[in-house]
Order: sequence, then structure tokens, then C-alpha cells
Amino acid sequence: MTAPAAFHHPALRVLARKDVLAGLMFIGVAALGLWLSRNYPIGTALRMGTGYVPRLLCWILMGLGAIVLVQGLREADSDRPAEGGALARLWPILIVTASLVAFGLALERLGLVVAIFLLIGIGSLAARGIKPWEAAATALGLILLSWAIFIEGLGLTIPVWPDF
Repeated sequence: MTAPAAFHHPALRVLARKDVLAGLMFIGVAALGLWLSRNYPIGTALRMGTGYVPRLLCWILMGLGAIVLVQGLREADSDRPAEGGALARLWPILIVTASLVAFGLALERLGLVVAIFLLIGIGSLAARGIKPWEAAATALGLILLSWAIFIEGLGLTIPVWPDF
């Protein structure tokens, strides 16, 4: 299977690389977030305004997007066709979306601990080769960080455990 005629131009072949597209998407989302939060008060690190964390996260996302973009630009061209059909390519997107929806629905009813285990457990199905202990360690680390930042640090009233 050969690439369509439009992708024979070298510049378009570079743009068709996954890392290049992902990096551009990260940069675009970050730029949109910075533009949407342009009128929010930033404040200081000790007295954060409503725009402090969103803008900080947007700058971090933009930096990560630049790193991914540079890696994509540095990789060699491959004429191999993508493995699998459309479902195989969409599977990771569907799984990650399902894990985010499960987290959002479970957070208030089941608490932070269970919601994060659902998030990581379902999300880990999107990638091959993730071992159960790696997913559990990631979930525990995210639980500890989330608890420290959002509950202890910011004083948010997020339930930690299910309220039966």
C-alpha cells in the first residue's frame, strides 16, 4: 500500500508523522488555553488567581508539545503502512476517552482513590505491554500527588473514599 499522491511531497510527509501532528496539536491546545485564559487574574505563587494553574499547565503543555514536535521532525521517514484498520487506530483514543469519562463520573460518588484507579486501570488498556504492577504504581503515585495538591494543599473538598 503506497501513500496517496498528496503525501509524496517531502513537507507533507513530515507533517503526516504522528509525533509531528501530536506536537502541533499540543501546542495548538496550549495556545488556545492561553488565549482563553488571557483575562483571568494570575496572582502570585502564594496567592494564586483563577488563571494561575490553567496558564501554568498551558505553558507546560506547550513545552511538551515542542519536545514531541522536535522528536517527530528528527525521526527518519518510514514507508511502512499503519498496522491494523481504522478501529485499531481509534482504539487508544476510545479507551482513553472512556477512562476520563469513568473518572469524571466516579469522582464524587466513589471518591478520589477509586476514581483514579478506574482512570489508570481503563486507560492502561490503550497501550500494549503495560504490566498490572506498573498501572497500580502509577495509580498510587497519582493518588498521593492528587491528595497532596488538591486536598491538603488547596483545601478542595473532594471525597477521598466512597461514602457508603
